[in-house]
Amino acid sequence: MNIAHITPSFYPATAYGGPLESVYALCRSVGSEGCRVRVLTTDADGRRTIDTVEKNKDIPLAENVEIRYCKRWWPESISPSLLASLHDYVSWADVVHLMAVYSFPTIPTLMTCKALKKPLVWSPRGALERWGGTRRQAGKAVWESACRIFFPERLALHVTSDEEGQKSLKRFPGIRMAVIPNGVEASPPTPLPKGEGGGRPGEATLHLLFLGRLDPKKGIENLLEACRQLNGQLGRPWDLKIAGSGDAHYERKIQSYIEEKGLRRQVSMAGFVQGPEKQKLFHEADVVVAPSHTENFCMVVAEALAAGTPVIASQGTPWKRVEDMGCGLWVSNEPASLTRAISEISRKPLREMGERGRQWMQKEFTWKEVGRRMVELYQSMRVVPV
Repeated sequence: MNIAHITPSFYPATAYGGPLESVYALCRSVGSEGCRVRVLTTDADGRRTIDTVEKNKDIPLAENVEIRYCKRWWPESISPSLLASLHDYVSWADVVHLMAVYSFPTIPTLMTCKALKKPLVWSPRGALERWGGTRRQAGKAVWESACRIFFPERLALHVTSDEEGQKSLKRFPGIRMAVIPNGVEASPPTPLPKGEGGGRPGEATLHLLFLGRLDPKKGIENLLEACRQLNGQLGRPWDLKIAGSGDAHYERKIQSYIEEKGLRRQVSMAGFVQGPEKQKLFHEADVVVAPSHTENFCMVVAEALAAGTPVIASQGTPWKRVEDMGCGLWVSNEPASLTRAISEISRKPLREMGERGRQWMQKEFTWKEVGRRMVELYQSMRVVPV
């Protein structure tokens, strides 16, 4: 089965956070299931471009996966060469998979699939969700209206959680929906120290970690205020590491906020991390905190659990089950609620909680299982409605 992935940006771009890593892993997992995958994208990486890849030719990427990077024009992902290649890619494909919503390739891909009568799987990656700080809502509503005009006959919305699906259907009522989560690779188990139920032996400091794109919707200010309230309440030393990057203006705002709250000695900013450096941060942390206002999946929760680190996830994320599985807390992202959650989890057997989370990820969230389910969705899309 031939699958064309159309996406405004792709690995090794990093400016758009975890979704790009997930799309890259998804393509590889689908390829390993026997599908042939061709990715059509641009060299966009936020305001930067990716200069380390060849442009306008198909490049082997992994088993059964190849990619074509098209030169983008300013701004964002506007690319005449992508537009010129789109018809050929859609014609070749048995199923087209479109990533993102409010970007240059979206409407041309919808139009081409409709004209050529090709089935389309569409992954909004959380773009259709709304929260109090959502920008340009009126413009997005106009864009959505334009998208509806060009919906192909066979169209399925791929969402990564039930919560994302419910919010997305408010934008496009009646559309077919398939819930398939992101995947993650679990680390080998970390043996519990002898006689140690949680934390790290001989170490009193509670190490907290925030890891993700630095953006207002991530709730970082709420976490910092919660940390300010911890002083004098926790009864033990603590520190917080903030790992990630974002808009330069917002990064400076967070740094100023740390100073204003008097947290400079306890809170540090590690910048963007990936690969082994990211795994090292997970293993050094006692608890990962994800205080987002809204998330479609929140990949960092799955990554933390896969590394054996328990989590505090906000109710803006779809991770209510961390409490059922005994590997974290699911709470409001209000500062007082986060403060109580940090205090509560600090008294729990953290190592045992982390191991339960690792086993859960290994059982339900492997990329092999995600790839298998995605291929089943593709196969179902090939059936022509009567």
